[in-house]
Amino acid sequence: MSSLKRLLLPAVASLSLLAGCDKDPPAGTAPSAHTSEAPAASTPAAAAVSAPAPTASAPAEPHHDCPKNSSGEGSLAKPCEAKGTERMMEAAWTGKTDDKGPYFKVTNKGSTTILYGKIAVYFYDKAGKQLDVQEGGKPSPFKTCTGNLFGGVMKAAEKATMTFSCIKKETVPDGTTAIEAEVVTVGFSDASEKKVDFYWTNKELGPDARKKLGTK
Repeated sequence: MSSLKRLLLPAVASLSLLAGCDKDPPAGTAPSAHTSEAPAASTPAAAAVSAPAPTASAPAEPHHDCPKNSSGEGSLAKPCEAKGTERMMEAAWTGKTDDKGPYFKVTNKGSTTILYGKIAVYFYDKAGKQLDVQEGGKPSPFKTCTGNLFGGVMKAAEKATMTFSCIKKETVPDGTTAIEAEVVTVGFSDASEKKVDFYWTNKELGPDARKKLGTK
């Protein structure tokens, strides 16, 4: 080999090595388009985030032994329901009305202590015609009172004479000669006699149109 070729070979080899090396990319440069990353493996934490949260169910209403001739859950929304002429209480106007309002003789007909009540009060003229009464600023076929109406509890078979704060003297329509009432819902007290344990109702006792019944 000539002396010229021996001088040229090392130079060519150096050029070839330089051509095969890329410069480091400057800081902050994104990977080139052909560079791909392996997909991240799913983790239990990610799976937990994507899973729907469990829905909490409302606690079930405890079972209540409904009074005879009634059935239901016993809650205020779904009380023990009766039909026809079934009554837990009777309320009869005494014929007396003063500044406190009409007086009613109330009787607990059941065997369970009652704390809560809803009463519907009807008014009639001399001919027995049902009279409208103001209820919430509007004419209504009857007046209702709801809550702890009895000034405490009414024991089984207990009788009491009372007025109701929502039935005042001015509540009674002009021309009224007879007043009748139906206790359509009651709440039976728990052992403390301060809380309602479960509820009973007979919606059929409180229709909009109701004939004068006289003495029940």
